[in-house]
This record gives sequence, C-alpha cells and structure tokens, in this order.
Amino acid sequence: MASSWSQRLWALIKFLFCFEIGLFLLVFPWMRMWDVNWFAASTPSLHAIWVSPFFRGAVSGIGLLNIWIGFGELFHLRARP
Repeated sequence: MASSWSQRLWALIKFLFCFEIGLFLLVFPWMRMWDVNWFAASTPSLHAIWVSPFFRGAVSGIGLLNIWIGFGELFHLRARP
C-alpha cells in the first residue's frame, strides 16, 4: 500500500516538473528578457539565430512537448487502479 502512494506521489511530482518546465519554455522565448543575455551576445552569428522567430518557436515547441508529457503522466496516474 505504501508503494502505491509513493508511486502516485512520484507521478504527481513528475507532472508538476514537466508542466512547469514546459510552461517556462513556452512563454520565456517571447519575452523581452530572452534577447538580453550573455550567451546570445557572445557571438554575433549566434545572436542572429537566438533572436530568430524560428528558433523561438522551436523552443516553445519543446515546451509544448513537455506539457504534453506532463499531462500524459497525469492521465497515466488516473488510469492506475
């Protein structure tokens, strides 16, 4: 019985982690702070890729994938007896 609760708790923690990371990756690339960082400013060619809407969309897509994985874990949790 204890393992059942620990499995449910672990699944809930995985859902929350995936959802939070996914939400961050979905929203942050479109904020103003995304443009201002040391990593992008270190190389001009890297900065051009960094501020590209295609790259931002790819990062947001990874965020959507994380959210989808999180909800999949949540639905998998509900399907368990």
